[in-house]
Amino acid sequence: MFRRQVFLESISALLILLFLYASLSKFLDFRTFTGDLNNQPFPDSWTPFLIWFIPCTEIAISIALIFERTRLLGFYASTAMMGLFTIYTITILLHFFAYVPCSCGGVIKHLTWPQHLVLNLIFLGFAVTGVLIQRTKVFKHPSITTKISLV
Repeated sequence: MFRRQVFLESISALLILLFLYASLSKFLDFRTFTGDLNNQPFPDSWTPFLIWFIPCTEIAISIALIFERTRLLGFYASTAMMGLFTIYTITILLHFFAYVPCSCGGVIKHLTWPQHLVLNLIFLGFAVTGVLIQRTKVFKHPSITTKISLV
């Protein structure tokens, strides 16, 4: 049980670090991030929404992963976000778009697209594992099972 908790905390910490690093690097180089989003193969009209949505969502996910009460939600959101990033990376590798600049920040920007895919798959695996472990933990909690059995 202790090992499982340490593993769960480690997964949470890795996802928190990834999302905080990614969001802060976007905010610290906001002009470049905005320009990169305008160069993506989707409409420029999405940029005003995405420049705030992506990094703010990454921060919100990090905050959710910190607290025990919201951790399951954080793992679900991590899975969704990493799933979307992974699907996007796969479409790039399959040449769905004529050009694709990376709108990632920091050192992640220097990865090749195959390296992006590997990184995304690793963190997607962490997020899914977190969901599975956290769900069993939540459903085994005595107060929750009592509430479920009363229904």
